[in-house]
Amino acid sequence: MLFSETIKSNYQPKRLAVKLNAKGEQFVVKGHPWVFSNSIVKINEDAKSGDLAIIFSKNKNKVVGLGLYDAASPIRIKMLHSGAEQAVINTDFFHQKIQEAFAQRQELLQTNTNSYRLIFGENDGFPGLIADVYAHVLVVKLYSEIWLPYLETILPMMRELSNAETVVIRLSRSLQNKPNQKLVDGAVVYGVLESAVVEFVEHGVNFSANVIKGHKTGYFLDHRANRKQVGEWSDGKTVLDVFSYAGGFSVHALYNGATAVTSLDISKQALEVAVANGKLNAYSGVHNTIAGDAFKELENLIKQGETFDVVVIDPPSFAKQASEVDLAKKKYAQLATLGAQLTAKKGLLVLASCSSRVVAQAFFDINKQVLNSSGRTFELILKTQHDSDHPVNFPEGAYLKCGYYRFLD
Repeated sequence: MLFSETIKSNYQPKRLAVKLNAKGEQFVVKGHPWVFSNSIVKINEDAKSGDLAIIFSKNKNKVVGLGLYDAASPIRIKMLHSGAEQAVINTDFFHQKIQEAFAQRQELLQTNTNSYRLIFGENDGFPGLIADVYAHVLVVKLYSEIWLPYLETILPMMRELSNAETVVIRLSRSLQNKPNQKLVDGAVVYGVLESAVVEFVEHGVNFSANVIKGHKTGYFLDHRANRKQVGEWSDGKTVLDVFSYAGGFSVHALYNGATAVTSLDISKQALEVAVANGKLNAYSGVHNTIAGDAFKELENLIKQGETFDVVVIDPPSFAKQASEVDLAKKKYAQLATLGAQLTAKKGLLVLASCSSRVVAQAFFDINKQVLNSSGRTFELILKTQHDSDHPVNFPEGAYLKCGYYRFLD
């Protein structure tokens, strides 16, 4: 079977000679994967997205890095290789990178799990590209047009290594609106997709993802280890899963013997998926749902005198730009305050953040300050970050942090 013609690009990338200012060059030499436009001192006037940027040192005229030029982004060059060691960007280069990423996932794949992130963007050497595997389906999401000339080379490699029968392409909003490119969001470029909803297994628990219309690639794989942990601590407990989306924490809790689980999300459609995911497994507990704004619904539950043995609060990113950081911190404090009031005596409160601009230390400091002022005694029993298929190789690549707070009264 052949890949769709739509992955073939009409553009043949050029080689660009690039010089940076001292600050930009320093970042490249240290291995940072981003070069911003204001760091570029000299570059070809006819540079186009996907061109190979060859970065020369300012003084010695030697190559210090190789990257792909992105005309549409303030991150103008997305790095593929840095340092004095020589590299050639060709089929073998990409094949080695994909193999290295796949090798890192092997420990996870020894568990009863067939869903994983094969490529985690910059952290695996593919800036602006995500590749997730759901059982037999490989979903590749593009956030930059720099990869369009290279899809014909790299997609077959990813498919072969992951043993995928079907390959789906997802596009960021900016790419969907890009003229002169043949791909459409949700395109099946290899194999056949019998249903947009694909079933997969996560640590023995059955789930499904809509790989055509779902958020990102269809599901959020980064919290896998946390979902497993919450599940293991939910036997015989009542559980509240706030911002539940497709019910990741809820389903693990039910699977592991929770007596009652409440999934809370603003999206009724997401809650329907959460309920459906639960039914893919055998459980004896009760699965309740609440559709509405989390802050308002949590306050309503407090007014009703409700408490839960386990409360999980995993909101979407509150700070997608620097100007939103202060407001994000206030929202995290508010959620910690509400969560503490809803956690039963000797209960467990799990607080998570996926806002990369709110660093881990700041997030944990907020939680500690709020819980200290709650009047309840507690201990922080566990701090976690990304699961193993989300390696972090540069500071901005770290976004996920999660704290488990056990109340002692």
